[in-house]
Amino acid sequence: MTAKQGDSVKVHYHGTLNDGTVFDSTYEESPLDFTIGEGEIIPGFEQAVEGMDEGEKKNITVEPENAYGEYNERGVVQVPRENLPEDIQPEKGMMLQLNTPEDQVVYVTVTEIEEENVTLDANHPLAGKTLNFDIELLQVNPTSE
Repeated sequence: MTAKQGDSVKVHYHGTLNDGTVFDSTYEESPLDFTIGEGEIIPGFEQAVEGMDEGEKKNITVEPENAYGEYNERGVVQVPRENLPEDIQPEKGMMLQLNTPEDQVVYVTVTEIEEENVTLDANHPLAGKTLNFDIELLQVNPTSE
């Protein structure tokens, strides 16, 4: 059975960066379930799965524009430490959740800590990176039409 738009699929994958660093893998856990065309995962991965046959394996490379986007320097801000909630002791690498004035949730990573300021990065940790995937299509559940 071939995966197409609207189908629910189950895949295993192993993701690496160009230097060989593993950033994610489902082989030690449950497979990834998603519906093709719903925008639940990065576009390059979704496009690669569409057209695969059940049981097929493939290796793909996904450039930043089809993954988590290019790294954006405007996503990095310095805030006074006093603006952080009192119960938060920032540590480098810590993920924080912020609310914008428009009531949107933004996730940021603490990248630098100084005496007076903390640097926060709203870019996805994989932004600007080329991603490599080994994909195995385990199951296709076709759209019921």
